[in-house]
Amino acid sequence: MRQTRPVAILGGVRIPFCRQNTAYADVGNLGMSVRTLGALVEKFGLHGQQLGEVAMGAVIKHASDWNLGREAALSSGLSPLTPGITLQRACGTSLDTIITVANKIAVGQIEAGIGGGSDTTSDVPIVYGSELRRRLLAAAAAKDTRGKLAAFKGFSLRELKPDFPGVAEPRSGKSMGEHCEDMAKQWNISRDSQDEWALSSHRKLAAAYERGFFDDLVVSFRGVSRDNNLRPDSTLEKLATLKPAFDRTSGRGTLTAANSTPLTDGASACLLASDEWAAAHGHEPLCYLRDAQVAAVDFAHGEGLLMAPTVAVPEMLARNGLSLQDFDFYEIHEAFAAQVLCTLRAWESEEYCRNRLGLDAPLGRIDPDRININGSSLATGHPFAATGARIVATAAKELQQRGGGRCLVSICTAGGMGVVAILER
Repeated sequence: MRQTRPVAILGGVRIPFCRQNTAYADVGNLGMSVRTLGALVEKFGLHGQQLGEVAMGAVIKHASDWNLGREAALSSGLSPLTPGITLQRACGTSLDTIITVANKIAVGQIEAGIGGGSDTTSDVPIVYGSELRRRLLAAAAAKDTRGKLAAFKGFSLRELKPDFPGVAEPRSGKSMGEHCEDMAKQWNISRDSQDEWALSSHRKLAAAYERGFFDDLVVSFRGVSRDNNLRPDSTLEKLATLKPAFDRTSGRGTLTAANSTPLTDGASACLLASDEWAAAHGHEPLCYLRDAQVAAVDFAHGEGLLMAPTVAVPEMLARNGLSLQDFDFYEIHEAFAAQVLCTLRAWESEEYCRNRLGLDAPLGRIDPDRININGSSLATGHPFAATGARIVATAAKELQQRGGGRCLVSICTAGGMGVVAILER
């Protein structure tokens, strides 16, 4: 992103993330988005104000949710003259919506906007097979009762079998967890190291809640005030009792329900603006979005499905004259503990950095204590389209509290892609 002017991140908000089929089972994307945008409007005093864009996203959504960004904006308290758009790039969705809004601000198209996302795996679209759909369409188009009845000639009860949203990659037929199992084996990531990473995420998130870090970032909803996936009392001994979740037969499976993110419902959003708009409305920028990058890998022909951030990061660093160590802390989305550990190992690998990334030397090691310092997806849960804005809002507040610094944001996505960004204050 070549900026013509800085893009300020003024802050963000989210509802607590909740496991599938718990507190938000009957809410859906629109309800979660409205609550989140409404809280953001309240936090920044935006009632009745017209913004340049509200960009929201969702991965799992109904056909009726054709433009969540606009519909949620209309119910948020913003001026109805505020446009809205809905985007989707799997787990990177709300980082992408933030980048989309930021780009418009950077080139002067708009002065302020909101980027965010929501996702539900409780309220999923369930549809019927193509044969029954054709019958229903033919019946709807028929001009009389005889024509409507004719559309169902030869109808069989098997046509009532519903189709559920798939969890497998269309190109491989394997789930994300199965792909990550392959990555863990390729990079020799142990079960113990994955469990340790997961436990650390829970402990960091619990500590951040206890010291009040999330008091102005998380708003209660449906009687929930904290992410209900959080397990601060867990232990390595408890985690070690869990059986593999994706490779149950080889005896070498290492990914479990504890060191993988659960299916989760939730929503998050961030407010971005030009410096001029922020000053005019009395808001202090928490940090600035300096740059962003997207990359993809050829997972269908052997690359690790979730390794695209290893490619996107060095491309972004080179453009900005930075090294991997030039950051005060790092936000690396924890789709799976193994994914984070594979990424770190790849950046330390001379062979990988030379042969895959075309670098003269490894990107090198980064201190694990500076990664996800307030916990991340293994503890919060992972509503696909909401994770990016959660991470940006968390990192922005951390930068503001530190009084300055630089943060690297890295998010892997389904489809073999990665979205990364640099935040500075």
